[in-house]
Amino acid sequence: MNKIRQPIFDQICVVGLGLIGASFVQALVQANQDTPLMRRIVAVDSNERSIRLACQAGLIAEGHTDLSQVAQGSDLIVLATPVQSIPKLFAQIHALSTLKKLPEHCIISDVGSTKADLLQAARQIFGQHHRFIGGHPIAGAENSGFEARKGDLFVRHKLILCPDNHSDAKDIQKLQALWQALGADVVLMSSDRHDQVLAYTSHLPHLLAFSLTHQLAEHDDNLDILRYAAGGFRDFSRIAASDPQMWHDIFLANKTAILQALDEFSAHLGEFRQLIHQEQSQSLLAWLGKSRDVRRHFGHMLTSHDTSHHSSTHQDIYMTNQSYHIKPAQSILGTITVPGDKSISHRSIMFGSLADGVTKVSGFLQGEDALATLQAFSDMGVKIEREGDQVVIHGVGIDGLNAPNKPLYMGNSGTSMRLLAGILSAQQFDSVMTGDVSLSKRPMERVAKPLRQMGAIIQSTGEKGTAPLSITGGQSLTAIDYTLPVASAQIKSCLILAALWAKGTTTITEPEISRDHTERMLNAFNYPVHSKDGVITVTGGGRLTACDIIVPADISSAAFFMVLAAIGQGEGLTIKKVGMNPTRTGVIDILTLMGADISITNETVVGGEPIADIIVKPSQLMGIDIPEHLVPLAIDEFPVLFVAASCAIGKTTLTGAKELRVKESDRIAVMAEGLTTLGIECEVLDDGMIIHGKGKAGETTAIFGGGVIESHHDHRIAMSFAVASVRASDDIIIHGTQTVNTSFPNFANLANQVGLNIQVIDE
Repeated sequence: MNKIRQPIFDQICVVGLGLIGASFVQALVQANQDTPLMRRIVAVDSNERSIRLACQAGLIAEGHTDLSQVAQGSDLIVLATPVQSIPKLFAQIHALSTLKKLPEHCIISDVGSTKADLLQAARQIFGQHHRFIGGHPIAGAENSGFEARKGDLFVRHKLILCPDNHSDAKDIQKLQALWQALGADVVLMSSDRHDQVLAYTSHLPHLLAFSLTHQLAEHDDNLDILRYAAGGFRDFSRIAASDPQMWHDIFLANKTAILQALDEFSAHLGEFRQLIHQEQSQSLLAWLGKSRDVRRHFGHMLTSHDTSHHSSTHQDIYMTNQSYHIKPAQSILGTITVPGDKSISHRSIMFGSLADGVTKVSGFLQGEDALATLQAFSDMGVKIEREGDQVVIHGVGIDGLNAPNKPLYMGNSGTSMRLLAGILSAQQFDSVMTGDVSLSKRPMERVAKPLRQMGAIIQSTGEKGTAPLSITGGQSLTAIDYTLPVASAQIKSCLILAALWAKGTTTITEPEISRDHTERMLNAFNYPVHSKDGVITVTGGGRLTACDIIVPADISSAAFFMVLAAIGQGEGLTIKKVGMNPTRTGVIDILTLMGADISITNETVVGGEPIADIIVKPSQLMGIDIPEHLVPLAIDEFPVLFVAASCAIGKTTLTGAKELRVKESDRIAVMAEGLTTLGIECEVLDDGMIIHGKGKAGETTAIFGGGVIESHHDHRIAMSFAVASVRASDDIIIHGTQTVNTSFPNFANLANQVGLNIQVIDE
């Protein structure tokens, strides 16, 4: 790791030394000892005593009651004052800028709990191209004032940044890095969305607490009522002891969103009243039960910060960024072996853990995704021994899993979370699954809805139904007949796994054939799964018997090198012992239709899975209309197939691939963005893309220009654009490549061995 040597800011000016402002200063000083954040801190406060105490504590270099006396030269000003005072401070800052007493790149931020009103004020005072980026730490404490400050106040708490459309990306990155160094979990959000969210989660609860307390104060029997008030009233009304002036300002500043939330609450309360008035017992019980489950889920979310995975140390913060700097290369040749199949590696851990006996796995993928599955079952009491790609699993049987003592962290692995949802729905214990930033944006309702039909109780998060997932144990599952809305091996496998515990026979119908590793492997573990013409049936109540698993090389990983060999020059590549499951070979079929020179040799079958060597030679590719029946069979390989299509002669059209929009990123939009950056003409469709290839008959000249690519934390995006460098005219820089380790830990080294020129930069 390259340690940051230059501080992020030169001078930070903090206006307001109350709890939040003083805690911010204290946290800056503490963090600055490990990671250079700024050279100097100055402060402004109307209370001279607070200034004096801050100087005596060595927290600030200088302080004053007048902003103009200390702010000069500051490249960050953080306003930690009541929200209604901020427009006046904007005017003072603007005056200093006009007098050239502040650098042109000075960023202005705040810590208040309303944002749209401040953004409007910033535009009015500074103009459309202002440098105000609102900030709101979701943190607080019982006491207030300078002496109540806490240097760890922001650790493992959300910090919302609200950039404008005109905000400079570098300004956002600097603020993000600063708050992350203080231990905060930074989230980007529009000002309007921020005010709407806070209206429901903070402002409305405070309003109700003030209202109920005021109501009881006006009641004739208030002394008797309060005398018998228990902990529930104390806990709920505690927030009504907050500063009235502050909440007066907030209620008026966020008037529109608060009134909307209050109107919805009033309507909801009316429905609740009706249930009680009409004694609708079943509806009332369902209402209360849902509220209980949701509150438990919220509790899991609030306490699911696992420090073993979410370290707040300042060094770890900067380890999360990695880039590829790639110089153009041409000649590609060699014989290679790519890592083990990720899908089979996941399932070997799951089925081996649930089996009776000891399962030995060889060729296990040592990527972060598969290791997340391994760790999850270890956390549930399964003894698993691993030495390199050799794994020994001491199965605990279908009913032997134990409750984990912390949330199960799935990292970036959608397969782990979706398949485990089926298993956990049938357990006797409650469980919670969390993931990284990328996984936490991926939809989980697609598995939660059918699992609920089976009797599971699952809470997902937000409108999109994302992680964390909270699953209530002790439920009895019942078999269902279910037709998949889309061809998805993850949804299908999730339901097959839940069916192992369900009463009766579950029938799953696929609209198109998807990968069938789950069906094949369960049969290998002596659990019968029947599949014919897209209809899968599973009867619950059986047991799994341990067996040995040999994991073949992953065809999804091989796909990057198949395209690399096809579009590059040289002798081409031989890729050894690749899994050739017929539900996974769509990438070979598509490349063959495009004219790729591909041959298959040394075919055999190991553990029920076909394996072969793949030989790919440099090829003249042609644009095609990709057959829709091949789409589910190559769904993970389309990012690199888009690179191949860019090098083809003529137009390539993909349709029927909506599934690409809900992967680690929206792979249609992200690939189109990157291809456009590199000079490729493409058209985004709702369910696919049209790519106008730049290939020319008999030529292997550069197709792509150089440029900077954002991978959006998607490993397949990063590797696909690395492949594009073999036909690039200039350097390609790819940001966010650390996620490549989730599926292909040695990708850059292996690519360089066969002829690419990738430099890995830790930032």
